Parts: sequence; C-alpha cells; structure tokens
Amino acid sequence: MDSNLLLSVFVFIAAAIVVVPATKLTGLGSVLGYLVAGIAIGPYGLKFVTDPATILHFSEFGVVMMLFLIGLEMQPSELWRLRTRLLGMGGVQVVVTTAIITGASMFAGVAWQTALIVGMALSLSSTAIVLQIMSERSITQTDTGRSSFSVLLMQDIVVIPILALIPLLSVANLSPGVLAAEGYSASGDGPNWVPALEMITAFVGMYLAGRYILRPVMNYVARAGIREIFTALALFVVIGSALLMEWLSLSHALGAFFAGVILADSEYRHELESDIQPFKGLLLGLFFISVGMSIGFSVLMQAPLLILQIVVGLVVIKAGVLFTIASMFRLHLADRLLFATLLAQGSEFAFVLFQVATGAGSLSKPVADVLNVCVALSMAITPLLILAFDKLIAPRLVWPVQEPDIPDMGDTRQKVLVLGYGRFGQIIARLLHAQGFETTLIDHDPAQGELLGRFGWKVFYGDVRRLDLLEAAGADEARLIVVTIKDREISIEICKMIQRHFPQARIYARAYDRVHAYELMDLGIDGFERETFRASLALAAKVLVGLGYSPHGAQRVAKAFEWHDTELLESSRALRDDDDAYVSYLRQARETLHSVMQAELAAKQDVEAASWPAEADDIEKEAQARGD
Repeated sequence: MDSNLLLSVFVFIAAAIVVVPATKLTGLGSVLGYLVAGIAIGPYGLKFVTDPATILHFSEFGVVMMLFLIGLEMQPSELWRLRTRLLGMGGVQVVVTTAIITGASMFAGVAWQTALIVGMALSLSSTAIVLQIMSERSITQTDTGRSSFSVLLMQDIVVIPILALIPLLSVANLSPGVLAAEGYSASGDGPNWVPALEMITAFVGMYLAGRYILRPVMNYVARAGIREIFTALALFVVIGSALLMEWLSLSHALGAFFAGVILADSEYRHELESDIQPFKGLLLGLFFISVGMSIGFSVLMQAPLLILQIVVGLVVIKAGVLFTIASMFRLHLADRLLFATLLAQGSEFAFVLFQVATGAGSLSKPVADVLNVCVALSMAITPLLILAFDKLIAPRLVWPVQEPDIPDMGDTRQKVLVLGYGRFGQIIARLLHAQGFETTLIDHDPAQGELLGRFGWKVFYGDVRRLDLLEAAGADEARLIVVTIKDREISIEICKMIQRHFPQARIYARAYDRVHAYELMDLGIDGFERETFRASLALAAKVLVGLGYSPHGAQRVAKAFEWHDTELLESSRALRDDDDAYVSYLRQARETLHSVMQAELAAKQDVEAASWPAEADDIEKEAQARGD
C-alpha cells in the first residue's frame, strides 16, 4: 500500500472525513482531529500507512502555501503598524526563549552550537495550528489574536537568519560522514560561509526577478483574462521558489515565504491569495495527519521520562515567557492566559531546522529524533490545552467587556471596499481618502491597477464576483462596501452575494439606469445613485442659464426636478412590470411635473421679489418666455 501514493492519499482523506468532523463537533477542534486521524492510520495505529514519508513531502506543500500566504500579508505598511508588537512581543519572545533553552541545554552538557540551534528552533510556535485555532474561535481581531499574529509573524521573519546561521554553527567533528554527504566542509579551518553566501545571492536574485520580471509576466497573464492560467501562474511561483530553496538545500517553505513577501505590495495580492487558499486548506490537513503519523512512539518508549520532561519544560518555559510579555503590554488576565496557551507549542519549522542542522553536522541524528517527537507531541497537546483552558480556567475569569464597534480611522482592517475603480469608483475613493478613510480597491482591469499603482493607490486585480477574493480583501470585516460596477446583472449578483455572505456590511451601489435602480431598491440596499442623473441635472441647469435663466433660478428648478423624479422613482417601482399602467403613470407624472415647475417658479417669485427684484423680473420673463 505504501508504494501507491494515490491509495495513501485516499486513506488520508478517508480518515480525515471520519475523524475530523467528530472532534470538531465535540469541541476538540479540527487540528486535534487531523492529528488523531494520523495516529490511527499510522504505523502505531491500524497500520494502513506504515511509512509517513510516502506522503510527507506532498503534505508539506500545504505548509509551503501557508507561508506564501503569510508572506503576502507582510506589506511594509502593515509591518510598520505592527512594529511595537512585532519587536516588543515577537522579538523579545524569541530572544528570551532562545536564551533560556540554550542555557538549559548547555547546563545539560550540550555543545553551545547545538544548544543555540535547539534554543532557536524551540523558540518558534506553530503558525499552522495557532492560526487554525484562532480562525475556528473567531478571535483574530481580538487583543489575543492580534498579539498572537504579531508573535507568529516575527517568528516567521527570524526563520531566515536562523537558516543562514545554522551552516555557520557546524560542529566539525560531530558527524563527518553526514557533512561530506551534504557537501559541507569538515575541516577545522573555520565555519563554512559558502552556503550563507549562496542563500543571500538566491534571495537577492529572487527579489530582482520578482520586481522586474514576475510582475510584468503577471500583468501579461491578467490581461489575457484566463482565470485558470492565472491560478497556474500562482502555483508556478510557489513551486518555483520552493524548488530554488531545495536546490540550495534549504527549506521549501522559506522560498515560498520570501516569494510572498516580494509580492506583498503587488496589485495582484488578493487574487493570488484567492487562488492559493483552496489548495492550502486541504494540504495543511494532510500535513497535520502526517505529523500525527510521524510521532515516533518507538523513540518515545525508549526514553519516555526524558521526552516528558522536555515537552513539559518547553510548554512551561514558553508559556511563562509569553505570559510575562503579555503582562508587560497590559493585556487582560484572560487574554494573557489564552495568549500563553496558544503559543506554547513547538513549530513545524522546527522539523525543517533540525533536518538542516543534522545535515550541517550541528545536530546528531538521535538527538534530532528525540526533539522531533517532543515538538510533535507539543503540537498534538495544544488543542487539549486550549480545551482545558476553556473548561477549567475560562469559567473562573472575568473577560473584558468589548467596547462598541466604533470606526477606527487608524485600523486598516476597518476599510471601505470599493468594487470597481473606473471613472465612477475613483471619485468615491478619492473623497474617502481625503476624509482619512482607508479603502481597499478591487478592479478587474490590470492596466488600471498598474497605472494607479504609479500614483500610490492600492488597487488589486481580480473578479469581484469571486467570494474567495472578497474574503481575502476583508469583506467579512468591512463596515461598508461600495459597488460601482457598470454591468447591471453583475452588480445585482454582487449585491446579493454580499447580503448573503457579509450581512454586517452596508451596501451602496451605482445604478446604471432606472431599471437597475428598481432592482437595487428591491434588494433593500442602503443607498444608490444613478450614474448620469446628477451630472445631467447639472448640465441642464447650465443649459437653462444659457436660455436666459438666472443661475440661482436654474439651480432651484433643477432641485425641484430632482425631488420630483426621486419621488417618481419610488412610486412607479410597483408598476414597472405592467407596461400599460407604467406608461400611463409616467404620462400623468409628466403633467404633474409641469405643475410642480409652475408652482416652484411662483413660490420663488413671491419669496424673492422684495429682496431681489431684478431676479424676480428674470423669473417672470422666464415664465412668459415659456408661455406659462
């Protein structure tokens, strides 16, 4: 069975279908379900798959895509906004945890190079598990969620220098055979700096290629308008960057992460997120299953007390450091405890770092096996720790009262979404920007996005009818969405989708004509504007001036017409399906409009005659000229 990859994947998916819904419904969470499924079908369970390596590389692709998506979120503006939490929480956590674990390892007799690598690797937390739990609990936008994300983001960033540092910490006499096999120098002349130089060169090359080659290619593909080819391009970028790192004997995930960072400020960011998201979810589930299968129970049985001590020590040290940092930032007690519990496990990056360290001769294989089991167990017990927190600790805590949902001008997550950035949408976006509101702009025209990007606007390419694209752009958190799409059918389709999936968002839309306005009124959206109505009124008022009206008189007539037509739009809506009744009603309304205009001119003449006799004479002349 193990030789049949397709059958192994089938077993993985079948186990997930059976186990994961059960654990989710019982409140244990999906992550624990995946881990349990992996243990059940693995070599220490039912033995359906006895060699996790048959699918481990395939499932690692989920982590690669997850890191690519995380890289896409690392916009310079977002990093700057989170700078205090990134450095004050994430940076301090990594440094302090690394120092404590390194010191404990050296006290146990481990060489300082190995101890430092172990400390750095174990200081990291599992991005996959924590983000999944946060998403399931809907706490991403809470103090706990923002603090956790900041720490995870900082940890993802420091992986790059850690990987660069590992070859420099090579212990020459630790494993000469492994060193020679991996191509590293085993001489005692000093640290091998060639791998670090190769990696720096690769990163610089990726950056230049991303800026000056990849973006024009993406623009070319986007102009073609073939959605599946754009999805293929997204996968090409992820896989290509992963293969480049593999060629350098580095982590696949690191290459994907750096590729995401390069494209973080691209107008195609949301479209890339939408294309990758479906692959990421399924493959991450397979990764969790493979982690459960890879828990080496044979290694565990050989040294159960040692492994227990390491796991407990790791969780206690990390939770203590995290709790202290959260206290420094004055988080509420409940948030501090949840924050510490969420991030107290090891990271999927630890597997990669231990593998690289073993190849570099900085870590022996038996030690790496024990540490891998410890990391896997710490990841596996995280859902149980969260469950224990919910059942035993949370009921005894007084949670902070959430403040009313007040617009935060500085919070870029409270954005207005403008769908369509043509002649109509850009005026709305410019006005909002002038008032200090942050907007997310989505348009299907890549040329428009490229042009506006030169002027500092953030316009993302994509089909606004795609639910996944709207979710990636933050529609589930948007307070207001403006639909400026000219096509009537597409506009109605989008408004219905927003009402169905994002009920919290108020909807304002551009109406193409009266029929489109009727349909928008039927949907009950918050507001609409006929695209040429006010512009036509403004021009009509100027025409009246050209015909002899005073500017003030022309504006008053136009205002009266606007009021009448708005009332007519509402009153005629119910008759639009009956052609005869509709035409008859509009003919009658036209006669009514003539009377309204006469009354308006008469009222204006009565009110203004005393103060502006000249203008009153103008009004009378206007009426006489029309035969009133």
